Amino acid sequence: MTDQAGVRIRSIALPTEHGGWGFTLEPILLGLLVAPTLAGVGLAVATASVFLARRPVKLVATDLIRKRRLPRTRVAMLFALGYGAVALAGLALTIARADGEFWWPLILAIPFAAVSLRADARSRNRALLPELAGGIAMGSACASIAMAAGWDWAPAFGLWLVLASRSYAAIIFARAQVRRAKNHPYDRSAVYAAQVVAILVVGLAAALTIAPLLSALAILLLGAGAFYGLARPPVPAKTVGWTQMVFGLMVVALTAVGVSTGW
Repeated sequence: MTDQAGVRIRSIALPTEHGGWGFTLEPILLGLLVAPTLAGVGLAVATASVFLARRPVKLVATDLIRKRRLPRTRVAMLFALGYGAVALAGLALTIARADGEFWWPLILAIPFAAVSLRADARSRNRALLPELAGGIAMGSACASIAMAAGWDWAPAFGLWLVLASRSYAAIIFARAQVRRAKNHPYDRSAVYAAQVVAILVVGLAAALTIAPLLSALAILLLGAGAFYGLARPPVPAKTVGWTQMVFGLMVVALTAVGVSTGW
């Protein structure tokens, strides 16, 4: 869709990264599955709106930093303001209906979000650190949804820890797979180490009963998939993205079942 000034509205209104959709929808879905409340719905709307605002905010910030005003700048600003208004409406619903101190995870996520947004403004969002920071920041929504439903901080942050570990392992693996597909050098040992670290972290969380045992199983399966993927011929980047979304849904499903069954 294009406006009269020749601006491609879809490229402004919707994010282009496949991975970003997964890292946004997973905490929303998990949070609403384990703690379904109106307050959680408000946080889900706010989180989705913040994710959608990322693209237009990036374009506006880039144009301001480079001291230019393009036809897209005004359109991007309008979308950023619109998404921001929806996010505030969702947050207002959460404040009105929350049964717990849901804001703590959001506050703790601010430094991670700042790293990601700063990289966006400088068109460096493909670097490893901003990708990791963005995934961790979005995962905070799950803990906030749980705490808005009255959860204690330990199990709520346990959910965030599961998703953060999943993001870390998945991003390291996906980046390696993309480099393999382009015949670029990559660090195989770093991929293996990331999977092992994620498994150990979530396994320890399960042993301390702040995360479900099934979450540890999910991360173990995620690691096994990464080991298997590196042993196979490289695949296109789009295939890597959709595959990781499927693995992410598996982590969400097993974690939700673990919460409901005590496993």
